[in-house]
Amino acid sequence: MNAGVLLGNDHLVVAEVAQAHGGDVRLAHQLIEAASRAGAHAVKFQTHIAEEESTSREPWRIKFNSQDATRKDYWRRMEFSQGEWRELRAHCVSLGVEFVSSPFSPAAVELLTDLGVRVWKIASGEVSNAQLLASVAATNLPVILSSGLSTFAELELAAERVGRAPEQLAVLQCATQYPTTAESVGLNVIPELRARFGCVVGISDHSATPYPSLAAAALGARIFEVHIRLDDDTSGPDASSSLTASELANLVRGVAFIRQSLAHSVDKSRLSDEQVQLRRVFGRSLVAARDLAAGKPLEKSDIAYKKPGGGLPFESANQLVGRRLRRSLGADDELRLNDVEDSE
Repeated sequence: MNAGVLLGNDHLVVAEVAQAHGGDVRLAHQLIEAASRAGAHAVKFQTHIAEEESTSREPWRIKFNSQDATRKDYWRRMEFSQGEWRELRAHCVSLGVEFVSSPFSPAAVELLTDLGVRVWKIASGEVSNAQLLASVAATNLPVILSSGLSTFAELELAAERVGRAPEQLAVLQCATQYPTTAESVGLNVIPELRARFGCVVGISDHSATPYPSLAAAALGARIFEVHIRLDDDTSGPDASSSLTASELANLVRGVAFIRQSLAHSVDKSRLSDEQVQLRRVFGRSLVAARDLAAGKPLEKSDIAYKKPGGGLPFESANQLVGRRLRRSLGADDELRLNDVEDSE
């Protein structure tokens, strides 16, 4: 497989659903619809199989509900059946968006492989999971690594473990802070990732704003992952770190605009034909300040500098002052050098 799946057309905007569905497959389908309407290129889920990845001793990042006694109970409630996963992927395909899901166990890799996923996204907490990376490596599919909990050395080891050529690898700058503050975004890491890995780079952002993604686009990032939520979801585990569909749509448009701008350089060594025409519109020319009779010696007060351009520049006034007019001029008539007699 080529690396096109990593980028779509030029770049890839990924709407991360994560646990925003709350274990309700109906809400998962609604989130796919919302992401598609917003213009996302891919919708990403997380595939958790509680018995394969967790024990009852797993701590909570934040205990946000009383519904689940343990974190493992929560993961169990987030599970979908293989049939439900198949329907979610089919929904994405029908809308022309890429279906992606981060696996959290080799069993999840197997399930997603059977579904026909075309790219792997490794979550920040799994980058050092040698067992999971070995399972992913065996599939020969492109890999996106999220760097939120890894040093450069650990990322390099993960890249070695998945064994992908640069054109089949992407590394995302990520701050695993929910929500992410401006001080923690780490935009400086993006060019460093590109220099170290020579691969596609991007950002996985949890700031609940479009700003880091827009700034990352200007730095050359080509993958942009943000969480999405339904408008009325204000209390979910990632709600404070997520964008609404309308906010995501603004991000999609902004990133596309910036990428298009970067693809077209501007030559400031010369003016384009359009700029030449515009300069005539916005520029100024020397004109008669008032009605002037033929034979009058021009004084500075007889000359004004007004729009439009295309005539004599301001600096030419010194060539006119003191010389007699060959013809009469009305107020605001354009002045030309042949309107005055030659100096004696």
